[in-house]
Amino acid sequence: MALLRTLTQQRAELEKEWTRWATAPTVAAADISAETSLLRAEVAQSWQRSLHTVDPGRTGAPGLDDVGDRWSKSALRAPITELSGQLRSITEEAGYVAAVTDESCTVLWSCGDRTVRRQAEQVNFAPGGAWDESHMGTNGLSLALHHDRPTAVFSAEHLVAALHGWVCYAAPIHAPDGRQVGALDLASSWSRSHPAVMTSVRALVTAVETMLRAAAPTPTPGVRLECLGAAKLLREGRPVPLPPRQLEILALLALEPDGFTPEQLHAAVYGDRQVSANTLKADVSHLRRTTGGEITNRRYMLTGAVSCDAVELLAAIAAGDAPSALWLYRGPLLPGSDTPGVVEWRTYLDVGVRTVVLASDRAEHAVALGERVPDDIEVHEHALRLLSADDVRRAVVTARLHTALHT
Repeated sequence: MALLRTLTQQRAELEKEWTRWATAPTVAAADISAETSLLRAEVAQSWQRSLHTVDPGRTGAPGLDDVGDRWSKSALRAPITELSGQLRSITEEAGYVAAVTDESCTVLWSCGDRTVRRQAEQVNFAPGGAWDESHMGTNGLSLALHHDRPTAVFSAEHLVAALHGWVCYAAPIHAPDGRQVGALDLASSWSRSHPAVMTSVRALVTAVETMLRAAAPTPTPGVRLECLGAAKLLREGRPVPLPPRQLEILALLALEPDGFTPEQLHAAVYGDRQVSANTLKADVSHLRRTTGGEITNRRYMLTGAVSCDAVELLAAIAAGDAPSALWLYRGPLLPGSDTPGVVEWRTYLDVGVRTVVLASDRAEHAVALGERVPDDIEVHEHALRLLSADDVRRAVVTARLHTALHT
């Protein structure tokens, strides 16, 4: 009862704020975005953006007549179909409706409690409904996709008055390369609002993204070197056995597109150790045969298309692309190697990933990296700053931080 009273009070105060704005369309932008005890800045800013295209008095979302073809081609269809039983169980037991959109915020699939679903259909919260900000203003789906993070929108935080009886919990869904491919939303009557619902949304999105990664095709043509967290060379998708030293040389050649003089490569591989130049030549000759003759002679340089996960990680770091960097970063570069050039590149890549994540405002990035670098205190502290007070992941991150501080 205490929670319901609190929600009732919150709803009444939000209605007052919404009415103050909605009945005074000439209110200055500064007044709309001013911080209050209830109106969040991201909601006020969304109202401002939506004002130009959305009538707060509209009764439902515009929509497409048929999205069946779009859904059949969606990457989300397979994982959502596999999770459909779980989604139906959650929504029917809790009195919610679930909706899945594409990256443009058009609903492609829905399920849920029969009564709530009928109510949702009245505002076209159903397949075909366009719920992007330019059509339906502030709502859970539009904010989640706009800010690229999980979000909840309660009652009169919705721009459209017809949605004031609802609460929405939504989170974006990402492809393995970090691109948004859609969003998942759980919605119900405002009186059923509860922080635990967001935990369910996050867990479901994590499950979907895990399935997307598992289903992602592995490129097989040509030669590919994988050297993050482990080391293997693939040719046309099949493993090629190579001794560790030659894998190290190939990794260095991949990371240095301008190549090395024989003397430079010798120093990068052996450092100050007294190793014959003929040893390096023999290793390079073997690599040349393995890669199909795609290493030049006088200056050691790759001339063919040898793909490499470390090179792809380097590009993601340069672009500040945290999702792709985390997807690629399965571990340090050739972790067992003490080769000077590899050690230098390993440090560079580790620092790069860490820097990109610390610059990100998405808690899931810091949480994910913290799992791979458990001794990094700053990463755990960054995650805790970004996680909301009711986020269940705080317990795990707090435990990691405690362990790192006392190691």
